[in-house]
Amino acid sequence: MMGNLEKGSVSMKFLSTIRGKEGLNWKKDAVAGLIVAAVSIPISMGYAQIAGLPAVYGLYGSVLPIIIFSLVSTSGNMIFGVDAAPAALVGGVLVTAGVASESSQAMAMVPVITLFTALWLLGFSLLKVGSLVKYISEPVMGGFISGIGVTIITMQIPKLFGGTSGSGEFFELAVHVVKSLGQINGLSLAIGLAALAVILAGRRFAPKIPMAVIVMGLGALGQIFFHLDRYGVKLLPQVHNGLPALVVPDVPYAVSLAGGSSLIVMSLSVALVIMAETLLASNSMASKKGYKLDDNQEIMAYALGNAAAAFTGCCPVNGSVSRMGIADQFEMGSQLTGLVAGAAMTLLLLFGTGFIGFLPVPVLTAIVIAALTGVVEFGLARRLYLIERREFYIFLGAFLGVLAFGTVYGVIIGVILSFGAVVMRTVNPPRSPLGVIPGHEGFHRLKNYPDAQPIQGAVIYRFSASLFFANIDVFESDIENSLQSDTRVVIVDASGVTSLDVTAAERIGRLYEEMKKWGIRFYLTEHISEVNTMLRQVGCKSMIEEGGVQRHVRDALRDAGYKWPYPLEGKGWKLGLRDFHQRRIQNDLQWAFGEEADAMMDAHVLKNLQKINPGDGENLEQKLDHLMEDDGIWSHMSQVERASMLEHLEMRIKEVADKLGENEETIESAILKKRAEIARALEDNPEFLRYLVEHQEDLDRRFAESREQAFKRLVQLRRICEHVIEDAKQHKKE
Repeated sequence: MMGNLEKGSVSMKFLSTIRGKEGLNWKKDAVAGLIVAAVSIPISMGYAQIAGLPAVYGLYGSVLPIIIFSLVSTSGNMIFGVDAAPAALVGGVLVTAGVASESSQAMAMVPVITLFTALWLLGFSLLKVGSLVKYISEPVMGGFISGIGVTIITMQIPKLFGGTSGSGEFFELAVHVVKSLGQINGLSLAIGLAALAVILAGRRFAPKIPMAVIVMGLGALGQIFFHLDRYGVKLLPQVHNGLPALVVPDVPYAVSLAGGSSLIVMSLSVALVIMAETLLASNSMASKKGYKLDDNQEIMAYALGNAAAAFTGCCPVNGSVSRMGIADQFEMGSQLTGLVAGAAMTLLLLFGTGFIGFLPVPVLTAIVIAALTGVVEFGLARRLYLIERREFYIFLGAFLGVLAFGTVYGVIIGVILSFGAVVMRTVNPPRSPLGVIPGHEGFHRLKNYPDAQPIQGAVIYRFSASLFFANIDVFESDIENSLQSDTRVVIVDASGVTSLDVTAAERIGRLYEEMKKWGIRFYLTEHISEVNTMLRQVGCKSMIEEGGVQRHVRDALRDAGYKWPYPLEGKGWKLGLRDFHQRRIQNDLQWAFGEEADAMMDAHVLKNLQKINPGDGENLEQKLDHLMEDDGIWSHMSQVERASMLEHLEMRIKEVADKLGENEETIESAILKKRAEIARALEDNPEFLRYLVEHQEDLDRRFAESREQAFKRLVQLRRICEHVIEDAKQHKKE
């Protein structure tokens, strides 16, 4: 959203933030603002009590701070206000200092902590430390936010039972939940679970309906008509009308109560929590919505919001993950939502606080829990587990770190794991031996391409990372382990090596000299010129002068005496240049889709099947061609890939027959005819034809394992249509 704005234009940023990324949609933003204000009533009041203040101060903290934040922030989605983590930290300070909650001492100390927090945040903004958050990866963000979400949910659960919320970290909260099980109020639990079920069902089946407001209204009506409090259901406390008064934080008195150093250190930890939690959550949401934040201006917005909270006697305020999740459900697009929420809370404080006393605590607790389930990113964790285990462990580390040690330590653990993963990737980078595929240009990984074969007497090795002291041992070990008794040349494809440090350059020079002693030519190829510069600087000039560096792998092979076609270690296919495209598409599919190549081919058949019109006048063979061909990578299929595609059509033969309005035997006969045509097209290349037969047998085996019943039916059809094969043979004789 802010990427197209020029630097230094605060007014431009202000207008863009209120306008939103896609332009102002005041209806959606206004509705989201009203919903946020309604939900903020129970949330902010509860957190104010955790911080040691009367509940009404939670409402005070939802007026001026949220309005100021909305005017300054560059986030179009974050909601500011009284929140769990800072409130819990402040409550802990009061306990340590021996100050009772809601006492006059607490009322004096808390605003001072808030003021010091604002000053720390102001310093962070002026020092431009916000950019450091960009070095925290998505798994860290996801684990961090999920940890916060689970912590707050655990804090809220006892309130469903009719008890009070816990305090401390996750395990302390879990103990409190267990203790609360012995004091469950059945009606309170039933009301809370019913409200939670309605909200979650509404989110899935009627996402546009504000179920949170509806259940809150129903809860109030339940109290009015049935007097739920008589049955042990707790209600929110009554609040008198009126806006917050201006407060000047009494710094000397607060310092005398807790000590100056304690307040400074604790306010620093609160500021770090606010910056980390809010900035991480804001960046995560901005990434999903497709815009960028000005991190330093965001921190300035946090500072100004907390300054406003301090001078109205409130506890520190923070970006609220739960309220952001609620606002996103109602398609918040700009900070107009925050302004509406602040204005609505102002009107509530002036004229509507009497309504608050009728709200059942379990209903409002259910609203908070439902909102938090939307920000817990277990879906991301599952995706990381399936795709990249190291990233999953980073997510898990940040998640468990927040649960076990709190927000700050959770972030630290996640960052350490992220940097550890970077180091591990650098120390153990992608690398592989290469070979050639007859009839196909270039050099290919032996692991990825079953048809790729090593060149006799040559080791071609690709190393895909910069070489430095921490991974040069891996480099040397790979090369030494790849040597065979007949090896006479080692060629390194260093296209991924963008730099060498002194240690790596010197070790390469020594490796070059050792290879010479063993009678093996060693080459470094495909690299940038800066690599040669470092080799010269460390004294390996002779390696360059003797031809130990070459521009390309093929140049090194030529220098070592190899000529095309290269002698292969395995059985090679005798293909000429005219057969180049025969196998190109197969290798392209393997390169593009890897192990999913078969699944992608099957999906391609299904997609084209939907496009076929049975009454378009084409004959059956033309329709089968259209089922196989398309644009993109499918537009130049080789005979091998056409044969593979025919196999996929056979495995879907019932669907194909139904779509084309033919019986299965007719379809199978047409497929067998096309397979016979492919065989005739390759009859002048028996080696390749043999490969084609082996390839089909391999497909048959895989289909038999994965789709047993379909394959049995296919075998029956082939037997029925055997005459087609005989006809094709007879045609060949004639």
